[in-house]
Amino acid sequence: MPGIQQFDTTIQLLQKVLDLRSKNQEIIGSNIANADTPGYSAQSFAFEDQLKNALSENGLRPVTAHPNHIPLSSVNLEQVTGTVSVTRDTTGIGDKNNVSVDQEMIRLSQNEILYETAVTMLNKKLSLLKYAANGGA
Repeated sequence: MPGIQQFDTTIQLLQKVLDLRSKNQEIIGSNIANADTPGYSAQSFAFEDQLKNALSENGLRPVTAHPNHIPLSSVNLEQVTGTVSVTRDTTGIGDKNNVSVDQEMIRLSQNEILYETAVTMLNKKLSLLKYAANGGA
């Protein structure tokens, strides 16, 4: 879809969000898989601030009807890679594994919901393009 990426920033943005959410899913899954591994330190993945900065980086922003609307200007989303941070166990109690399976399951559910939302939005956008390409039929 390289041609469409240049044509539509929204599709490019949604593709990037899906890639980042997939990476987040892998990290959360790794935390859950290592919940019983002695000495394992939980990891977290953050990309939202980088994505927000990439979207607002352009000096000229188009006027939108609502401040939370996605900007229409072209943006470089390739620079958004997210950051993985490791949280070490500082309690000194037990096997030094700080993974909370309950917390990770909550993060997993939240990430899955946001991933599915992005998929739905991408499908709607592609449906609109298909509708327009077919002349509104």
